[in-house]
Amino acid sequence: MVDLSAEVAELWASLGPPAPGRARIVQFASARRGEGASTVAREFALFAARRAARRVWLVDLDLFASSQHAAIDAAPDRYGRLGQPVSASPEGQAFFTVRPPTRMPDGSDAPDARFLMGYPVGEGRFWVTRFRADVLRGGQSVHILPSADYWQVLRRYADVIVVDGPSADRSQSAVTVAPFMDQTVLVVAADQPDVKAPAQLRDAITAAGGRPAGLFFNRASVETPGLVKAILP
Repeated sequence: MVDLSAEVAELWASLGPPAPGRARIVQFASARRGEGASTVAREFALFAARRAARRVWLVDLDLFASSQHAAIDAAPDRYGRLGQPVSASPEGQAFFTVRPPTRMPDGSDAPDARFLMGYPVGEGRFWVTRFRADVLRGGQSVHILPSADYWQVLRRYADVIVVDGPSADRSQSAVTVAPFMDQTVLVVAADQPDVKAPAQLRDAITAAGGRPAGLFFNRASVETPGLVKAILP
């Protein structure tokens, strides 16, 4: 496992202090799979959980993979053991919708929130989500919603919310939720010389109303937004 402690500490400092009394939401995204955005998001959430006064949520947008839950479960010595799951939708909202909806025995539609669980990690200030893909039925599909509702509610229950978006070459989820994030950090593998794809993702996030915060060169160093302008004109 690559130790990114120093890099995420520098990133934490470079993002600046959050607005007083308002939870910060930081999304991590990459243009291509394999850049390590999930690893960076998880390490950033761990760093934040050791400093936050209240809860830190790690929300995994890659619903069918649930890689964050699996990675944390596989490394209890680093992250802490997973506790018993609860609903990850404190007031019943969801950032996705399942179509067609599941029918309940009484004929009503099952709420989308029932598919998303939250697991306490270690002492319980760090939480990670897991989508219950196992209870989907044949023919059902899941779509990320362009809505702020879920994120606005979750802010009331956390100090920091870290969102792990799937790579842009697999899904547009990171762009869809970008307008509701305070910042989106673009992760690029340190040995990847081609910045065309990250530039296109930056432009897509900006066009959607999101706020790209800068580049994180995975396995190298954190760069500030000013340098991003120089690298990605």
